[in-house]
Amino acid sequence: MKKTLLSIFAVTLMLTGCGTAKNDITAPAATKAAEATKAPETKSSKKIILITPEKIGVNPFFAQEDEGVKKAGKEFGVDVKTVESTDASAIEQNLRAAVADNYDLIITSSFESEDALKKVAAENPKKSFAIIDTVVDLPNVRSVVFREHEAAYLLGAAAGLATKKNVVGMVAAVDIPLIKKYTVGFQEGLKSTNPNAKFIVNYVGSFTDPAKAKELALTQFSQGADFIAAASAVGDLGVFEAAKEKGFYTSGQDIDRTVTDPEHIVLSQLKGTDSVAYQTVKDFVNGTFKFGAMDYGLKEDGVGLTFVTKESKSKLSPFIGQDVVNKVKAIKDDIVAGKVTVPTPLK
Repeated sequence: MKKTLLSIFAVTLMLTGCGTAKNDITAPAATKAAEATKAPETKSSKKIILITPEKIGVNPFFAQEDEGVKKAGKEFGVDVKTVESTDASAIEQNLRAAVADNYDLIITSSFESEDALKKVAAENPKKSFAIIDTVVDLPNVRSVVFREHEAAYLLGAAAGLATKKNVVGMVAAVDIPLIKKYTVGFQEGLKSTNPNAKFIVNYVGSFTDPAKAKELALTQFSQGADFIAAASAVGDLGVFEAAKEKGFYTSGQDIDRTVTDPEHIVLSQLKGTDSVAYQTVKDFVNGTFKFGAMDYGLKEDGVGLTFVTKESKSKLSPFIGQDVVNKVKAIKDDIVAGKVTVPTPLK
């Protein structure tokens, strides 16, 4: 999903300097001489920048991208930088500044950046650009998108198997085509395992309104929902709060949110923005970078579901249970094998 909550990844490198120093003292002179003539490791001269369309703040969607770019920069010896935009006009300004600063690859993200990138990339056809989570159809742009509907299908299938009241809800961010990948994918998965279950969906009308999201979740709970999926970005905080107060079950987005409240947040739909940001930098440095659209789904491990495609530090909730997990794993395997097709609602 485009947005959700906080994600922190750490990469630690441990160097054992003492042992090396000891070996150098006792090494034969010929070995020392050979080591002295070794060519030093060269750092790539390429410069890569990530321009986010908003402040990273508590949004793991962008935080993961930042971590992925930095990880690749460290691993492949390339200069990387992240610039956070403050508003829509700043996105275009930052893109133009990156061109002026002669960055070799300029990465941005989300539909918020589409218009600005179309303008700047078209004006600079010899520059290389990439955008994550949407498509800009230009010959010098690599567009990376996700098949979120596949993971949403798994989440809906799990909800259909787990619900005790046959009423399931979703609090979504805004009613736009991108979010249909979540709502429609979820509904189709729900129907596949529990065609008799009632599905309630409400839209917050924003990506940043926890109060409204909480109000909608409470309304769905009053209508009998015992599982309410959170798909409203920062608004998910309000859904989580409502779940804790009323005792219903919910799910997070993008990262494993179960670790914050495993009693109520029992699943998380995963989206590897860190992985695709890392891969984008890796491909560019290694010379395997290609322009055009690329998508990542269950098969490519670009999306997933906790306990089904990725293990969690949390204990599996009894509301879900291992039997449900096993059944959803079988559905995942069928999707990956092509036996089950989850069509995108965008077509």
